[in-house]
Amino acid sequence: MTEIKHRIWLSFVLAVCLVTAQAFAQANDVMTPIAPPNQTNAIEIGTGPLPGAQTQESWHSQYGSRFVRNVTLATLTPFLPDPKKASGAAVIIAPGGGFRTLSMDNEGWQVAQALADKGIAAFVLKYRLNQTPAEMTEFKRAMDEMFSATGRRPPRPDQAQMKASLAPQLADAQAAFALIRSRAVEWKIDPDRIGMVGFSAGAMLTMATTLVDKDAKPAFIGNVYGPIDAVEVPADAPPLFVALAADDPLFANGEFGLIKSWHAAKKPVEFHFYEQGGHGFGMYPKETTSTGWFNAFTNWLTMHGMFKRKE
Repeated sequence: MTEIKHRIWLSFVLAVCLVTAQAFAQANDVMTPIAPPNQTNAIEIGTGPLPGAQTQESWHSQYGSRFVRNVTLATLTPFLPDPKKASGAAVIIAPGGGFRTLSMDNEGWQVAQALADKGIAAFVLKYRLNQTPAEMTEFKRAMDEMFSATGRRPPRPDQAQMKASLAPQLADAQAAFALIRSRAVEWKIDPDRIGMVGFSAGAMLTMATTLVDKDAKPAFIGNVYGPIDAVEVPADAPPLFVALAADDPLFANGEFGLIKSWHAAKKPVEFHFYEQGGHGFGMYPKETTSTGWFNAFTNWLTMHGMFKRKE
């Protein structure tokens, strides 16, 4: 009888834990407005206010992370390594969010801090965004509509269309490269070893910067769960790192054209296709192998000499 009671009690505890976990997950999923965080280290990069903007920047939390939307003024936040560990290499980080919001913790600051801890100077680019409704309910509805339409998106734009549609964001990325190079001596950065890594929409921006901006010239690029359609590879294309989960609902159903394009052009490319991870895994701790993307990325940077100190 005691054993039966114990089993009943254990089942009750497990059920309570399951319900609590589900309730927490649902609560954690809610977009909750928050006050803007401290951004005293953020540097305005000089591209000016977003033309025609009516709605001003606001912040919210979701999934335990902080997000910003309606960015009208682009900034760059430096995460500089300990001088004793600094290699001289640097990377610009472009968070994702469909060009409507930016995942600043999971795909920005946390990535930057982790890279700085290892010796690479990291800079989080808070680029200007497409305007969204000021009211949170309307914003959520707009985001839901965007993701519900992912299965019937039109064909990807060519490079000329990409340059036109992403004009503000491309200007921000170009200005970020120029700013870092202008202060390279101050920040002890090798101007020839500045790369860029982006997540989702940030990966689109990273690829667009590489493909259509003749001045940025990143030393290496990372595309983390971004589009992987075929492209015309520039003659001076940098080494490319790609990470994507097979169950990503947005970009995992293509034909790996980006990887094939880079490989056919005889340019360095590394591709990690994880069995599970979904979209937006970033720095979230998960029980899937996609969590290993960051170690794979830093190992790849090591192979390309980005952790090797240069005087």
